[in-house]
Order: sequence, then structure tokens, then C-alpha cells
Amino acid sequence: MPSLVTPALPAGSLASMDQAVITGDGVLLRAWTTADIPSVVAGFADPDIQRWHCRSLDDEEAMAWIARWRVGWLMETEACWAVEVDDVVAGQIGLRQIDLAEGTAAISYWTLPNARGKRVAPRALEALTTWVFAELGLHRLELSHSTANAPSCQVAVRCGYLLEGTKRSEARHADGWHDMHAHARLATDPPA
Repeated sequence: MPSLVTPALPAGSLASMDQAVITGDGVLLRAWTTADIPSVVAGFADPDIQRWHCRSLDDEEAMAWIARWRVGWLMETEACWAVEVDDVVAGQIGLRQIDLAEGTAAISYWTLPNARGKRVAPRALEALTTWVFAELGLHRLELSHSTANAPSCQVAVRCGYLLEGTKRSEARHADGWHDMHAHARLATDPPA
């Protein structure tokens, strides 16, 4: 049935262009390549990343994980960037559940152990947020994390993602069901 509302962004807004290379405060966001397989495997072998993302990967699975992001970009459903600091992969940041018609997406991110405590996640989040609102033209970005993940909450708040509430028992982790904080930032919100 036809919509009575004009889509926020037309279909093809992502698929018609190459994945953006995004620069920010000492970070570079770029598409993943097969040369990054060791970094992906290392990331998903890290106990802290496993705790919050509930995954582990071998080399073959990491290759499929990287390939999936190219398909997600073309399908306009998801996108993921390697986060580099000084030409070294420091983490990942991605857009999930992209809905161009509604102008929304959800954010995910993690950092490798040697990048933690250096503000890599907030710098990457701010760079991606700026690009999404100024260049892509989405209206709303959402971010959720376990209420037990205080560092992720600090990143969200530092980057101007307002806490909108708590979703009870929303995500299942290895240690059971977790309540999840729901944060969001609008294109019309003031800069962080």
C-alpha cells in the first residue's frame, strides 16, 4: 500500500555511492578489507567484546563478516567502518537497521584493548554522527547498550546521545538477560 509520507531519503542514497571515508579528531573511518581479518579475529577474541557482542570469529568467519558489510551497504540496511588511529585498526563502528524512508539507523561500536582509554570510541562516534547528519541526511540515530556497560554509556552521553529510557531484559548475553539503555541523537540536537 502506498505511503502518504515522502521518504526522508530516497532508495539508492547509499547504494549509488562508494562507502564514505570519514575523518574525525585523529580517527579515520574506512571500509573493512580482507587485510583486516587479523584485527577482526582479535577483536572478537577479546573477552570484553565477547561479553557485549556475544560472538567469536575465526579467519573464515571474519572474511564473511567483512563481505557482509559490502552487501549491507548495497542493500542499504547496514554499514560498518574500521576505525583507524595512526594507520592501525583500533576498533569498529557501524550503522545497523538503516531505514532511509524513516531517516533512522542504530549505532554499534567496539574498540580493541590497546585503543581503550584513548577516547577512540567517542571520537569515532562523533565523526560518524557528523557525517550521517551532514552528508547522508538521516534524522535520528539510536544507540543501545547493556546497563552494565558503563563505558559505553559514557561514550553515548559524551557524544550527545540522550538517555531515553531502559528496555527491560531486551538483550540476551552469555550471563543472561540484560536491561538495555536506549540513547538517541537527532539531527536537530545541538553539537555535543
